[in-house]
Amino acid sequence: MSRLIVVSNRVAPITEGEPTAGGLAAGVMDALRQKGGRWFGWSGQVVPDMVTPPLPVVEQRSGSISLYTTDLNQRDYDTYYRGFANGTLWPIFHYQTELARFDWADFEGYRRVNGRFAEAISAFMTPEDVVWVHDYHLLCLAKALRQRGARNRIGLFLHTPFPAPAVMMNVPAHAELLAAMCQYDLIGFQTESDRLAFADYVLREMGGEARADGVLAVGGRAIRTGVYPIGVHVDMLRAEAEAAADSPQMQALRASLNGRALVMSVDRLDYSKGLPQRFAAYERFLAENAGWHRQVEFAQIAVPSRSDVQAYQEIRRQLEGEAGRINGRFAELDWTPLRYLNRSFARRDLMPLYAAAAVGLVTPLRDGMNLVAKEFVAAQDPVDPGVLILSRFAGAARELDAALLVNPHDEQAMAAALAQALAMPLQERRERHAAMMAVMRRNSLERWRDRFENDLRTPAALESVA
Repeated sequence: MSRLIVVSNRVAPITEGEPTAGGLAAGVMDALRQKGGRWFGWSGQVVPDMVTPPLPVVEQRSGSISLYTTDLNQRDYDTYYRGFANGTLWPIFHYQTELARFDWADFEGYRRVNGRFAEAISAFMTPEDVVWVHDYHLLCLAKALRQRGARNRIGLFLHTPFPAPAVMMNVPAHAELLAAMCQYDLIGFQTESDRLAFADYVLREMGGEARADGVLAVGGRAIRTGVYPIGVHVDMLRAEAEAAADSPQMQALRASLNGRALVMSVDRLDYSKGLPQRFAAYERFLAENAGWHRQVEFAQIAVPSRSDVQAYQEIRRQLEGEAGRINGRFAELDWTPLRYLNRSFARRDLMPLYAAAAVGLVTPLRDGMNLVAKEFVAAQDPVDPGVLILSRFAGAARELDAALLVNPHDEQAMAAALAQALAMPLQERRERHAAMMAVMRRNSLERWRDRFENDLRTPAALESVA
């Protein structure tokens, strides 16, 4: 069988147990570790502009995986990564249009880096290889590979949401961008609503035609689209939670809680995660439920992210101020109601924290999937499980509908959900947890990987494409 080449903006750390760069890296590394393959991406290093492309590609081995990385120079980092990918696409894809900015020079930098990735991959790619590209940073990569003569099967999986056409068209380069996306053979989405948003654009704005089984005919090409909700290794995560349950860190946590219920949230520090709204809901819960004072603590882990971007600096200052204000309002000498930690944790350290929590509070304003929600459920003790409160705008809500689903813009409803979760009877908690586990076992990480790879290797069945 031909080799699988995975391409993403970043490549996960090689060392086991290190924090990864979010759900994409965790999911891809876990998937590749079982079958092996090649993974290409940016090293995370930025070199001065005087170092001109092409930049060297470094190969490393991690078990059965070959990792290929290259640096970016400062200009490419500013235009491709900070500029178009995260200054334009990220806010647009998460419906934060007021935070989006656009510059044609940034879009040119984005296409330039996609082209440099294509050039580097072409050096070790054979005609039989299958290429699996990940996420919004590389929407133009298939077109760049085609321009270099590649006729390989090339697929894209989008980990983020995909916006409705009216939102997408806020990007001045939307036509060029979607035309480039149509050079992929398969495009996978987290949810059906994301897939339909893409199909709607292709049909209405590009004159495409819908065929059977999610296939779109446009520009003389057949593009298969599908829904592939990314999963987690359920049994492995539960085992990690149990293995560290009596670690010194967990013993210290239990001692500090002194029998209080723990509400747990873990997010990248990002404006799409709804953290200010979450803090406001918790404050309202405390104001309306005096009986829970000294009986509950909320721990928010906010992993630093894109700290050189002004919007992220602003939200960090906002959260630090709100955490101090809420604690100043409600804290006692022996009780701190809100613990705010702005640092990274390895996944193996998070699992026992999830398991110790009575409530997992996962309320993004918009999210492609949100693996934290699934990790929280997987880590729970099925005999005495905690309760998941989940934003209905996270992709995970399509599967985990036994969670308490909330609108993250509704402060009152989130406060009420906290009260409901903390008071929920054991039998109801067990039933909700069992229902979510059953779904997660069906939609496992292995199934996500195998379904996408199998569909990518199978050409779309069309009689002809005019």
